[in-house]
Amino acid sequence: MKTSTRTLSLQGLDLAPPQTFGNVRLVPLLRREVRADLRLARRRYDEPIGVVSRDGDLGAPGVAYASFIPHGLVVSWSEDGAPAASYGASLASGRDGAAAGRAVRLLHRMVKREAGQRLRFLPLHLAMEGFLGLCFEGPGIAWSEYSRAALKRGLDPRAERSIRGAALPGFEDALRVFEIHERQAGVLVFIADALASAFVVPHPDDYRALHRSLIEDFYGELLHRYGYLYQELPPASAPIDAEAVRSLDDLREGLGRVRRDWADFAELLAADALGREVRTETVYRMSPFRLERFIPTLRLHEENHIGETIVRDDGTTEYLKTYRLSDAQARRAHLLQQLSANRWDLAATAAALAASKEELIRRLDNAGFGYLLEPDVLSAARSPR
Repeated sequence: MKTSTRTLSLQGLDLAPPQTFGNVRLVPLLRREVRADLRLARRRYDEPIGVVSRDGDLGAPGVAYASFIPHGLVVSWSEDGAPAASYGASLASGRDGAAAGRAVRLLHRMVKREAGQRLRFLPLHLAMEGFLGLCFEGPGIAWSEYSRAALKRGLDPRAERSIRGAALPGFEDALRVFEIHERQAGVLVFIADALASAFVVPHPDDYRALHRSLIEDFYGELLHRYGYLYQELPPASAPIDAEAVRSLDDLREGLGRVRRDWADFAELLAADALGREVRTETVYRMSPFRLERFIPTLRLHEENHIGETIVRDDGTTEYLKTYRLSDAQARRAHLLQQLSANRWDLAATAAALAASKEELIRRLDNAGFGYLLEPDVLSAARSPR
C-alpha cells in the first residue's frame, strides 16, 4: 500500500451552529458544492458478527479479523463527473462470504471491488484493522528476551475493546431529535465536549439515509465513561448584540458573526483531530478518488483519532469516519511503534523512552504484551530489587 503524510481536514465543508441534547453536542457539516459523481449507501448483514480475511484463504490460521459488523458501505462513482447511482443496501446473500443464516459471516476482505463502478468496504473496521496490524508481525530478529510464540506468530492474537453507539447515554435520543440541514453531508459528534467521531459522506441524500447508522458504529470506552460522568453540557452561547442592530443588514452581519463564532468553537473542540498530521495508507484508488486509512503520530495523554477517508484529487473530503483511541490503546500502540522503530531491541527502546530496560518490560506487561516475553525475563523485571 502507498503511504504518505498529510494534514487531516474538512476541505469542502462548512461548520454550522451546533445542536445539543443533554451531554451530546452535534455539529452539522454542510457541503459547499454538492456533486453527484460519488455516492455512498449502506449494506446490511443478517449476522452482526463478522470474520474477515486479512490476506490469504479464509479459515487459514492467523489471518482472521473478527468483530461486531452490523453493516458495510457501498461506494459507487463515475470517472467523468457524471452522476453516479446510489445503490441501496442490497440483500445479505452468500456473495459476500458464507450463506445467510450462519452465526458468523465470512467476508473475503475489508475492501472488495464489485460489478461496475462499485466498491464495498467495512466502515471503521478498515481503520481498526490497520491499527491492530501495527507491528503485527512482531520481532524480526530472534532476540533472546522474546518467547518462541512471539518470534513465530508475532502479536497474534491481538484484541481491542470498544462500545457500540447505542450504549452511549442519550446518544440515540440526540440523533432522533437532531435537525438535518438542507446541504448537510456530515456531523461532528461530541460527548461532554470531547470529540467522539467525525462523520462525512459525499451527498446530502446519503447523509439522510445514514444518519441513524451512527448508533451502530463503535466508540472508545472513554466516551462511554464521559457519558455517565457528565450528564449536562456547560452553558455556551453566542448572542447578537441587540443594541447594535439598526437594520436588516446589521442583523445579517450579527448572524454571520454568531455563525463564525460557533464554527470557531467547534473547530477548537476538534483541534486535536482535525488539522493533525496523520500517516495515511491508500487502500484503493478509484480515479479521481482514493480510499485511505490513517493514524496520527501518537501523543500520550492527548487525543488520538484513527479513521478512514475518501479524498478527491483536489483535496476535497468526500467521506470521513474517525475513532478516538482510549489512553490505554494509545499507550499500547505507542509502545509497539517504539519497539518497531528500534528493531524490537529492548535496551535501545528503553533508551529512546528514557527508561530502564526493566521499566520497559513492566510497561509491556501492564499493557497486556507480557506474553511476548520469556517467563524468566518477566519474573526478573517484576521482582523487587
